[in-house]
Amino acid sequence: MLLAHKERGALRLAAPLGAVLAGAVRGVGGGGGPLLLVPVPSARWAVAGRGHDPVRRIALAASAELRRRGLAVRVLAGLRQRRAVADQAGLDARQRLVNVAGALEVPGAVGGLLAGAPVLLADDLVTTGATLAEAARAVRAAGGRVTGAAVVAAPGSSFSFNSL
Repeated sequence: MLLAHKERGALRLAAPLGAVLAGAVRGVGGGGGPLLLVPVPSARWAVAGRGHDPVRRIALAASAELRRRGLAVRVLAGLRQRRAVADQAGLDARQRLVNVAGALEVPGAVGGLLAGAPVLLADDLVTTGATLAEAARAVRAAGGRVTGAAVVAAPGSSFSFNSL
């Protein structure tokens, strides 16, 4: 489903994938109060090629589902890539860490929205956690309080969100 949504433009799958992400968000929680769901951004070249940002689209669907359930949550697309990264497919854990180190940032104007707010990172897939760790670093550097991460899928992973 993820590949069909991301690579083949099956945009109608955003709703069921969002429902899965919403379940993960409920499992991780936000520490009370309004929660900012911050999607990990896709590479600019990938968004241009696909015509959409799949993680942002899934996060928006999850947010709508969570609001229907009475939770105060909103999506803030507050991360951007500050430099190009290689495609992570085929890279081992160490190579992934090196690949994404310092690659994400929070633009200055967005930083004020993050200050002290509980932030839950959102991604479609976690393999080693390198991208989520980099996203957490960037959000913390901007003054955000990362409470965890929620993902749609974590195939064969023993990744712990506590390591963020």
